[in-house]
Amino acid sequence: MSGTWVKHFGPEDAPVLLYCVAHAGGGGGFFRPWARALAPGVGVRAVVLPGRESRLREPAATSMAEVVAPLAAAVEADADRPYALFGHSMGAAVAYEVARVLNTGPRPPLRLLVSGRRPPHLPARFPPLHRLGPEEFLDAVVAMGGTPRELVEQPDLVRVFLPGLRADFTLNETYRELPGAVLDCPVSALTGVDDPQVDAVEIRRWADVTTGALTVHSFPGGHFYHAGPPDAVAVVVREELALPVR
Repeated sequence: MSGTWVKHFGPEDAPVLLYCVAHAGGGGGFFRPWARALAPGVGVRAVVLPGRESRLREPAATSMAEVVAPLAAAVEADADRPYALFGHSMGAAVAYEVARVLNTGPRPPLRLLVSGRRPPHLPARFPPLHRLGPEEFLDAVVAMGGTPRELVEQPDLVRVFLPGLRADFTLNETYRELPGAVLDCPVSALTGVDDPQVDAVEIRRWADVTTGALTVHSFPGGHFYHAGPPDAVAVVVREELALPVR
């Protein structure tokens, strides 16, 4: 199971593992550059959800309930040393729910790192996109900044990635916080200062989901502030995991 859900990047002997969940439409390959930036202290474990990359032939999940239990089991089976969870945008919600499951198990996460998303108990700021027609939907996704216009102008590529992308938006936009206990691990909230999806007040509301400490880190840029070289994010990850900063 862990071989399906989790892809290994970075040193296999790293003392700490970081399980990373990408944004809607993103894949585990997004985090490949992070492996070099975080080595040797952190081993990157990129989550591969159904319907993308090596799992392209599988139906993409459209609800949080389809993802949380099997992914939590995969992380638990894979994590043979201290670990943390990171998620961006949709991935932040997935990482949060998985952390809640693992938090009650024998090996809870060291920390949850959430990025580019309001906490789940706050109402959505924008109307949902997943019900839009194909052209309107793709235009809206491109406007968010994470998908190049050149990509959506290639019909063959659109036919491949559109079902998974729409499924991700369905999962994210229909998600409501699942039943479960409040976290007790510390939470780190990362955000771009110009992100239209979450503001400085809302990002601090992640404090509501844990009895542990919250730290907030802001970066230049918008919703995809972390899409460039990961050096600045790597510094924060190392600090939050109490590892030496290169």
